[in-house]
Order: sequence, then structure tokens, then C-alpha cells
Amino acid sequence: MLPHHLKTALRTLSRNKGYTLLNIIGLSVGVAACLLIFQVVRWQLSFDNFHVAKDRIYRVVSIPYKEGSGYNARAGVALPVASALRIDYPQLEKVAAIFGRDGQVTVLNDTHSAEKKFNEENDVYFAQPAFFDIFNFAWLAGNPKTALTAPHTVVLTKATAIKYFGDWQTAMGRSIKFDNHDIFKVTGVMKDVPANTDFPLGVVFSYTSLTNVDLTDWIGTYGRGYCFVRLPSGLDAGKFNGELKNFINRHEPKEGRIHGIALQPLAGMHFDGRFGNYNGRTFSKEWITSLILTAAFLLIIACVNFVNLATAQAMRRSQEVGVRKVLGSSRRQLMGQFMGETALITLLAVLIAVGLASTALPFFDQLLKMEVPLRLNDPWLLIFLGLVTGIVTVLSGLYPAFILSGFSPIYSLKNKITTKMSGGISLRRILTTLQFGVAQVLIICVLVASSQVGYFRNAPLGFDKASIVDVPIPGDSLSQSRMNSVRQQLLQQPGIETLSFSTFSPLDNVIWSNQFKFDHATSKTVFQTYFKWADAGFFATYQPQLIAGRAYRQSDTLQEFVVNETLVKQLGIRDPKDILGKEINFWDQKRGAVVGVVKDFQTNSMQSPITPVVLGCWKENYEMIGIKIKPQNIPQTLAAIKSIWNAAYPDYVYQYQFLDEKIDSYYKEESRLSQLYRVFAGLAILISCLGLYGLVSFMAVQRSREIGVRKVLGATAAQIIYLLSREFTILVGIAFLASAPLAWYLMHHWLEGFASHVSVGPGIFLLALACSLFIAWCTVGYRAFKAATTNPVHTLRTE
Repeated sequence: MLPHHLKTALRTLSRNKGYTLLNIIGLSVGVAACLLIFQVVRWQLSFDNFHVAKDRIYRVVSIPYKEGSGYNARAGVALPVASALRIDYPQLEKVAAIFGRDGQVTVLNDTHSAEKKFNEENDVYFAQPAFFDIFNFAWLAGNPKTALTAPHTVVLTKATAIKYFGDWQTAMGRSIKFDNHDIFKVTGVMKDVPANTDFPLGVVFSYTSLTNVDLTDWIGTYGRGYCFVRLPSGLDAGKFNGELKNFINRHEPKEGRIHGIALQPLAGMHFDGRFGNYNGRTFSKEWITSLILTAAFLLIIACVNFVNLATAQAMRRSQEVGVRKVLGSSRRQLMGQFMGETALITLLAVLIAVGLASTALPFFDQLLKMEVPLRLNDPWLLIFLGLVTGIVTVLSGLYPAFILSGFSPIYSLKNKITTKMSGGISLRRILTTLQFGVAQVLIICVLVASSQVGYFRNAPLGFDKASIVDVPIPGDSLSQSRMNSVRQQLLQQPGIETLSFSTFSPLDNVIWSNQFKFDHATSKTVFQTYFKWADAGFFATYQPQLIAGRAYRQSDTLQEFVVNETLVKQLGIRDPKDILGKEINFWDQKRGAVVGVVKDFQTNSMQSPITPVVLGCWKENYEMIGIKIKPQNIPQTLAAIKSIWNAAYPDYVYQYQFLDEKIDSYYKEESRLSQLYRVFAGLAILISCLGLYGLVSFMAVQRSREIGVRKVLGATAAQIIYLLSREFTILVGIAFLASAPLAWYLMHHWLEGFASHVSVGPGIFLLALACSLFIAWCTVGYRAFKAATTNPVHTLRTE
């Protein structure tokens, strides 16, 4: 029986090539998109799952000590937290502190090679030995338990060792210098960390080698270190979290008690944007949910195509059904045959989808900066494909099979099967409306997401970012002594307008926050304030708008401050002029008068609200130069900057970045996901158009005699096109009315996650409707034009 059904199905499909091709293309595109989304979601959910005790590993993070205190949650904690936890709670299996720090690595020369220098960013850490007990990274050489126990030891990854020494096997025992200061001996080499980890390790120094930081300071080192713990089996993390408030009360000075600590599960680190992670690639659970919904939408659209076309074809197969029933076929046998045809189409579509997904995967990897594998021997992949094949077969084939197998043989053989008997026009209208409704939800979401990303990039920041080059400078005392000389040489260059030495640029993902005492108060403020240290050239270079007072004068030490509007408001002062002359004092050592107030400018990415800001001169903390260059002869100007920098700092490696490019990089995740949804919206439209084209083709054939009569009676081609496209125009309009509220709700909820965002106005919805109508008209119009221009002689000659 099965071979017979298969043979019949192949014969039927080959006889209806156009119908078969449309279904296979629609299903294969839909399934390929679902397969890609499945792999992306699996990849995101796999981060750091390879650690043996992953369910008992937690990161200690900072949270506001009291609700409404104005302090943000952050991943960093004070440096003494790890050692205090280890002493207070000996029941903890492991506690490890790590400290991230960019810097320059110098590979010391030996008898075979010259000295080499590398700027290392984002992958350099100082870690306690217990870090490699908590996390199970694979090693090639050295002992993970002892490699970092001694001072001035370092562990490298394989790729880093090859970069430094040419061969990782020769790295053990070799020496490197960090920031032209301390020399470290290589005591371990790890395998390169997996791509699906939030720890981008490259160089790991021993924690005992940390210099220039006070490991006992609870206030000054707040947020600068990271701490991980592994709980013993049976210890409830929720109960332990309750104990951590007592821990803070015991250790943190009362005047600085503005933040508490809590345990964050390792499994949540990749998805929680409040705390972030170390590779800058958090992927929220909301994004995962939206991707799963998108996959479901695309699969539904593809299945709707199949149902629409199958029921539309029902009248053409009615005589076949009648003959089979007369010859003794039961309804169950007919349903089996038709479901077999559906299963065959679905199986072919799934096989093509695997090929399409394999072809498209490199594009997705590049777009999302991932390394998603697609291995056909992956059991989970095979299970997914099997489930999709089954679900699509049932969703697409069950209803058409039920309709076809239910035809009366008398009506079938007399060719009296009506449209109503074959599934009804109303059902096809509902399904077409559903199809375009889903497509329009995706179109609206893409338009809103693109508008938000565009807003991030183009919204006024409150300062000038154009043609400004950020150039890092060394922080040692000898390098600092050369600042004035470097400033004078740079300002003599014809391509440079102004410059400013500072700790950070106006908008930066690195912050320095603290409390301060205001106007001789005895207690500190209870809100978070960002301190930005910059020389007096800051105001000419970045041009923030002064609304009261003046800019501070050039000085090597703190004497005067300029604050922003938000700080004035936080202090309860209505008129910015009233803060002028008031004293700001922090650490009971650094104090000065407020001499100016600037209009609020963006200090962090647009996802975050504007915070209180204090600007002041503090030369010993400057880490970069912001250089405003003229738009003419940029290559020559950049070359001159490099030459002056290299002459001043010969022991370091020069690098630079344009400020506007750095700001754009803060929104790369939103930009990538926006592009991804453009692709999926395009696929939804493509699948919808395929189904619409097939449906219009069927209608044109069914109404060919009507069209012929109308043409004989004088109807123009335009009238025939209008006749065939009018119904679909109405359906697209109904789909829009149904989908617009859902799309508004989804995007309104998404935008609420940003401190600053676009408004979802009627323009976006009207644009989405216009796009949908245009696409539908183009699809329908092409087939309708062919029908309208067909010679009526061909359709009426048998009448």
C-alpha cells in the first residue's frame, strides 16, 4: 500500500508542477528560516554550559542598597569583597576575584627574537587561582591549580601564545612585561576559550601581582573588581542572598553604604543587560522570545500558503476523488494518500531548507558575530527537523486532506463540486488575512527597530562628536610629564583645531562614579554621580552648552568644577545660577567650587538615562587625548599625530579611534538584530507573495470564462486587473487593522527598555500599510495583467 501511495503522490505532484513548486519554495524558505533561528537560539542558550558545576556558580554583583537610591546595578564590586566572603562564609566551596585591565604587553627578546609590543584590550585579567577551580577551561600546559599561586606569573591562551612566541609549545617559562613595568613568567597555556563563553580570556595574570590598587578599600574600589563563588550542594542561593545585606553592614563603612551585593546565576549572565558581561554581547531573553515567535510566524505563513493552494486545487481533483471512491477507496485511504503527498512535499522542502540554511549560515555568523555550527549528525538538529516535518505535514495537510476525502462521488463525477465544498472562499480569505497580518506585524516591528537604531546614531548628544580622534596615552608619571610638550606640538599642526586631555570622552562605557559632600554638608549625597576629569580644552573641543557661569580654568589639580543640569536638579536647586560658588568635596581631600553649569549631555549609551556629572581638572588621571581635526587632509593630520605621539612615548604602541565610530559601536547589537529582522520580514513577504501569486493564478483560471465574457462586452484590462485585485486589497486592509494593535503593543513594550526612544506614531503604521499594499498589488497585478490580456477566444471557444 505504501509504495502505491508514494507512486501516486509522485505522479500527482509531477502533473501539477507549478502548484508543487510554489509549495516547496514557500515551505523550504519558511523551514530554513526556522532552522536558522533554532540554531541561533540554541547557540545563545549554550553560553558557559560546559562548566561542570554551572548550576552552582554565581557572580557577585552590585545592586542598590535601598530601592530608589539612584544607584544602578552593575557587575563590579569592591575589591575586598572576595577575601571577606572567604573569611565570613567558609562553607562556600570556592571564591575567586578577577580584575579586568587593558594594557600593553611587551614580549621580551631572547637569543632568537626581537622585542615585540602589543596593545591588549578586553581580554586581560588578573585572577586568583580559585578562578580555574570554578571554571573548567581546557589546558594544554601547566597546572590550573598552581599556575597563578605565585606573584608575577601569567597564563596565556593558545592563540595568544602563538601571537607572542610563534609556537605555544615554546611559551612555558618565557617572560612578558605588562605596561612597561612588571615582568611575568608564563606558567600555563590554555586552549583557546570556546566561542560560546562570556569570558574572552587571552592573558590572565596572578592576582597577587596587582599594583596601584588598594585591595582593602571598600569605597574607592567600588565596582572595579569581579567576584565569583561556587556554592556547595544544598546551599540555597536565595537564602544566602538574604544574608549578604548583613555582610555589607558588617564590612562597608556606613557613609559609603549605598550599594548592596547579590548572587547572579552564571546561567543568567549572558542574558541580563543590567550587569552585562565581559565580551559585551548580552542577548536578552526578550530577544530570544521574539526570535521564537518569528520562527513560528514564518512557519504559519508557509503552512497557510499550503492550505490555501491545496484547497484551491481541490475542485481540479474532484473527479479523481470520485473515481477512487467508486473503485472502493475509503475516506481513510484517501486521507492517507493526500497526507502522503503533503509529507512528500514537506520532506523535499526540509531537505532543500537544510541546504539553504547551510548556505545562509556564514552570513548569519558574520551579522551576529557568532560561530553557530550546523552539523547533520547533531541529534538535536535531527530531532528538530523531524518535529518540523511532522508539524508542517499535519498543519498543512490535515485540513485539505479532510476536505478532499469528503467529496461525494456523485458530485465529483458530474463535476459539480462548488467552491464552498472545496473549503470555501471565506476560509481562504481568513487564511490570506492571517498571512498578511503576520507579515505586517514583522514589517512594523522592523520599521520601529530601524527607527530606534537610527535615533541612537543621530539623536543630539549634547556635545560635538564630529571629526574628533581619541588617542590613548600612557598613565605612568614620566609620560604624564610630557603632556604639555605633546599639547604644544599638536596644536602647531595646521590640521588640528583644538584638543583636550581627559580620563574619558564625554560618552564612554567606562565610568568613574562616586559620592560627594555638597556645600560643606557633613554627609554625602545619596545619588550616583559620574566624575569626568578633563583639562580646560574640553569645552572648546566637545562644545557642551554652558547655561550658567563659565568653564573652569586650566589647572593640574582640582580647584574648580562644572556640573550638569541633572546634578543641579538632584540637589533640589531650581535655578542653575544658585549652585555657582558652592563647594563640592569628595574623599574629604579633593574639593573645589562650582563655577559653571552645562546643559545635559549623553554620558553613556542611549539605553541609559542621563546621570549627574561633575567635570574637573585632574592631570594625574588623564588617559587619552581628544583631538578635533579639520576635515581637509585627514590622512596627513593623522600621520602627524602618530609621529608626535611615537616621539613622546617610544616605549608604547600607538592607536586611535574616531569618536563617532566608538559611539556607533555601542549600538552594534541593536543594529545587528535590526538587520536580522529585516531579513526575516523580507522572507515573510516573499512567502506571502508566493502564496498570493498561486491563489491569484488559481482564481484567474477559475474565472477565465467570466473574464472572457467581460472582455467581449467591452471591459478594459485595467477593469479586469481591478476585478482580481480588489478583494486582496480589502484583505490586506483588514490584516492591517488586526495586526497594527499587536505590533504597537510589542514595540511599545520593547521601547520601554530604553531611557530614550522614538515614539511609535501613525507614520510608521501608514508606511507599513503602504509597503504591504504595494507588494500585494505588484504580486496580484502581474498575474492579473496576464489574465486580462489573454485573448477571450481561447477561453470561450468551447462555450
